[in-house]
Amino acid sequence: MSDEIPLFEIPWDESDIANATDSISRGAYWANGPYIDAFERGLEEYLGVEHAVTVNSGTTALVAALKAYGIGEGDEVIVPSFTFIATANAVRLVGATPVFADIDRRTYGLDPEHVETQVTDDTAALLPIHPFGAACDVDPLADIAAGLEVPLIEDAAEAFGGDYHGRTLGTIGDAGAFSFCQNKVLPTGEGGAVVTDDDAVARRLEQFRSHGRSSSDYFDSASSGEYTALGTNIRMSDLVASIGCSQLERVETHISNRRTVATQLSEQLRALEGVEPHTADGYGRHVYQLYTVTLDPEIDRKSVIDALDRRGIASKVYWDPGVHLTETYREEYGSEVGALPVTEEITSRVLSLPMHPNLKPQEIDRIVEGVTDGLE
Repeated sequence: MSDEIPLFEIPWDESDIANATDSISRGAYWANGPYIDAFERGLEEYLGVEHAVTVNSGTTALVAALKAYGIGEGDEVIVPSFTFIATANAVRLVGATPVFADIDRRTYGLDPEHVETQVTDDTAALLPIHPFGAACDVDPLADIAAGLEVPLIEDAAEAFGGDYHGRTLGTIGDAGAFSFCQNKVLPTGEGGAVVTDDDAVARRLEQFRSHGRSSSDYFDSASSGEYTALGTNIRMSDLVASIGCSQLERVETHISNRRTVATQLSEQLRALEGVEPHTADGYGRHVYQLYTVTLDPEIDRKSVIDALDRRGIASKVYWDPGVHLTETYREEYGSEVGALPVTEEITSRVLSLPMHPNLKPQEIDRIVEGVTDGLE
């Protein structure tokens, strides 16, 4: 058995295999079967929302949410640059323009004060993320969106099960988008969902994910179907949803274990000079989809990465550069260094360490030893 410590491991068990086997061996309804309904109902119950509409990725969840609110050409959407590129790409994919705002030093989420400076007559939505599994400061952003009469769409890809002053992340704005990629808190391999309490938005989401079809019984009907809107095929398969159902049953245990691992890591890492673990800053429950530390500016991050690598321990930089300074965004929008000073500083200092629910105490000790070695 390898003694390497990967960045993440998927917490699977026999219930995942049993559900997947059941879905496959049914011999029908692989595309749209009973596990889809079960998973969506389970998400609605867990998150406390009226509607959960599953799709095939977190990225398409963002695209579908934007489309459901009619956002497109000529519109601007305020987004962070300190995020996975999909957040901004989704805006471009619907024909709108991403407008980058800087981040708050406390949360690493959108800074409401800077967001206000980025508002124009073309602002059509706010799209904040909840970084690493902890909340951004949502209420001021919701107030800005309400004042503009535009939707607040939460990118909660990393924050399934997290909360903000007791309110579940992804359910505070007008809609929330989740990812179930293999490294997420609730993994299905790939997959995503949009949640909302708005009946009309949910209906538009359902149509968009399935070619604009107005009925859901395509495979059970002799009819060719009624098509009443423009749509595409971004449906989640029954097989993927079957794994979602079994993972959802255990997600609270996985979150509890993640938080325990994070506590053990943080207790040791805080004792090291120049290493600051990311926290929820008192806003609510951090679910630690990623366990990230911020290094003091004088620390050579590459030395820490190399020291961990020598010990067979994975690490990863999320994210550097910020999206606004990636090649495609510099070419398309002319973004320049210095435009988002807090983002640009933080991107140069963050490092994510291994995190999954089953990290053992001895592995935690090895991670800390590797970081310590890299600081010397």
